Amino acid sequence: MGDGIGRYRGTESKLAQWLRRRPRKPAADVPSREELLRASAAAGLPLAPAAHPVGYRCSCERIGCPTPARHPLSFAWQTQSTTDTEQIERWAQGQPQANFITATGIVHDVLDVPLEAGRAALERLLAEGVEVGPVAESGEALGGGRALFFTATRGTPEDEDEWWPCELDCHPETMDEHPGLRWHCRGSYVLVPPARLPGDRAVQWVRGPEHPLPDPLTLLEALTDACARHADRYDEHGEHHAVAWPLTR
Repeated sequence: MGDGIGRYRGTESKLAQWLRRRPRKPAADVPSREELLRASAAAGLPLAPAAHPVGYRCSCERIGCPTPARHPLSFAWQTQSTTDTEQIERWAQGQPQANFITATGIVHDVLDVPLEAGRAALERLLAEGVEVGPVAESGEALGGGRALFFTATRGTPEDEDEWWPCELDCHPETMDEHPGLRWHCRGSYVLVPPARLPGDRAVQWVRGPEHPLPDPLTLLEALTDACARHADRYDEHGEHHAVAWPLTR
């Protein structure tokens, strides 16, 4: 994937230049949590505070929380989500450990795929010169990690069976046509970087939010092909596909 990203050319902000550098840099050169959240808000991604990990548990203290550190703090997250940087800074300062979610289907959608498949698709898309928007990674490939491709939204089309709204899409890997792929649109959300997950895992930008949001259809073929190859390899070893997150809350 590194070579694919290295082939990308275009005007880049200071944040984008930092995101492309894989070696560890001095702490003073690393964007702060607040700076990264402001960058997401400036790109139009509506944010709301979310739970955070407490060891391997969730800060919500719910016994058996199905999505630890991956869900909003409030059930009113859809109306609470905002791009108001002052409000976001108040949340961030008042809740210094909180993760943040971004509500999809308002400005952007997210195509959510297994991490290994996402990395292969990203390399292919960049090599083909396709305009790819922001991309984030969560977790690790061997630990059920996911790749999140941020795109322009298609809202809630009339044919909901085609576009898979959140409530119908808890287990998309059961769909033969698009194994392992989840389309987050209206009524759904994803964690926005920087976010921490149980077990010292994280959600991080691979391509930052300053990249323009593409039409999701320009990415769908490459993502579907990569997911199919990923599913075939797992089937050969008798393994199950990782469940896309978050589940409806």
